[in-house]
Amino acid sequence: MLRSLFHTRGAWLVTASFVFLGIAQNVFAQRVTQTVRTSDTLRFVQIIHAKHMRQFTIDDSTQLQTLAGNAKIKEAATDLEGDSMVINKRLGTITIFGHVHFKDGQGMDTYSDYLLYNGTSRTTYLKGNIRITNGNVQLYGSDMEYNMQTGIGKYRNGGKVINGSTVLTSREADYYAATKDVLFRGNVHLRAPRYDMQADSLRYNTQSRMAHFIAPTRIKSESGTIQTNAGYYDMQSGEAVFIGYTTIQDKNRFIRGNRISFDDKNNRILVEGNGKFQDTENKVIVLGNQIDIDKKNETFLATRKPIMIFYDDNDSTYITADTLLSAKRPTTADDTLIVPPEKRSNMPAQLTYFKGYHGVKIYNDSVQAICDSLFYNDLDSTFGLFGTPFAWNQQTQLTGDTIYIKTQNNNPRELRVIDRAMLINQTKENLFHQMSGSSMNGTFINGEIDRVYTKGSPAESIFYPQDEDSLYLGMSRGKGEAIEILFKNKTVYKVSYLMQVSGSLFPLKQIPAGEDRLRHFIWNESKRPRSKSDIFN
Repeated sequence: MLRSLFHTRGAWLVTASFVFLGIAQNVFAQRVTQTVRTSDTLRFVQIIHAKHMRQFTIDDSTQLQTLAGNAKIKEAATDLEGDSMVINKRLGTITIFGHVHFKDGQGMDTYSDYLLYNGTSRTTYLKGNIRITNGNVQLYGSDMEYNMQTGIGKYRNGGKVINGSTVLTSREADYYAATKDVLFRGNVHLRAPRYDMQADSLRYNTQSRMAHFIAPTRIKSESGTIQTNAGYYDMQSGEAVFIGYTTIQDKNRFIRGNRISFDDKNNRILVEGNGKFQDTENKVIVLGNQIDIDKKNETFLATRKPIMIFYDDNDSTYITADTLLSAKRPTTADDTLIVPPEKRSNMPAQLTYFKGYHGVKIYNDSVQAICDSLFYNDLDSTFGLFGTPFAWNQQTQLTGDTIYIKTQNNNPRELRVIDRAMLINQTKENLFHQMSGSSMNGTFINGEIDRVYTKGSPAESIFYPQDEDSLYLGMSRGKGEAIEILFKNKTVYKVSYLMQVSGSLFPLKQIPAGEDRLRHFIWNESKRPRSKSDIFN
């Protein structure tokens, strides 16, 4: 975006605004050399034409030479003309009135209603209908001056630079020859076919080709809008830095941060400090103090307390980790197997997936989880939890070597636990229904676990059956090749054993020590994210 803004031919407006000053300095530097008082004369000024020419002696030290009627003079390679001229040898001034035109030897033409060159102060003034042209660049103004002693040029009361179809206007501008800086102030407005930039002030260095944004600035284009308070753009490297609260908005993305760096050559954006990246098309928000965005591949890497949010009209899922990132890979034929048939015709060419590393926490109204690493596939909206994962749904905890949770609209639909799978469901009386096995599969209805099926060698369970009056009958501990449990009102209400079944029923007051816990029992409720604040904190 920025490279296109400043590397178009119209970008040279910044230098063109004061291109006349460099020429003026050259022309009048020669004139100063030739007009300093030597026996009270101006040297090397050649009169080319005038209908009337007169010389006046005002006093013993002042002589004026006037030219009128299509007056033309020449100094070195510079031609000057106007309706009339006054040359003051003592003061070393040349004043031109009406239809002023001076042309240098480098193709520069300057027009105005009035021109005053003061050899004593080494200052040139231009006023009234000023137009300066150099090739395709034209500068318009009503009041301009340049001081060769200070090396400062300026225009007041408005100026406009036109380069082809690109226009830059401002109320004032100052040019500093020593530093090669141009400072535009007051209603700075750059209009180009693809861009529209507005600011109160803009500083540009003609030598380093650095543009500095020193006041609130808005850059608008077909692809989006940038709003910032300060920063700079390096036209040579293609790098830009926006400092202070900055926002970038386009059709599908919103970016904000306290410092945003652009690298146009590599299509990268680095957001630092209170960063936010929102993908409205995929409904993903990333927060963090450092977000590295790859524009070309449409991926990101977020660090320094990052948070990722999958949002929907009905619910949102919040994820935090030490590192969060997104990546892409080409969609394969195998991917069609996990997509509903009605969606296969609209499968994207590339698959987007997300990863989280170390200290992962997940919060959703229905499911909460912690693990060491996370994988999320947007093709079938499945979360993969790795590294001692724990997941909770209502009063139920799940754990195993790996947990997969398939979602729809941020609500859980299916679960799969691989290796050392264990389910724990806490009752109101602080008893724990338990089930373990080598693998586990389950389904959800309206965000709540409905049915879970496990297999093992063998699969085991602990269940506290109740009578019709909800009184506990005891503790049932059983084994089988497979076990199925059903849920009602957020708790286990039925257990079914399949093949090679064995088990025992113990009265509540006669449960042998240790028999109320399956192997690898861990109730990790204290580490469960209980709200969004647990994620943000």
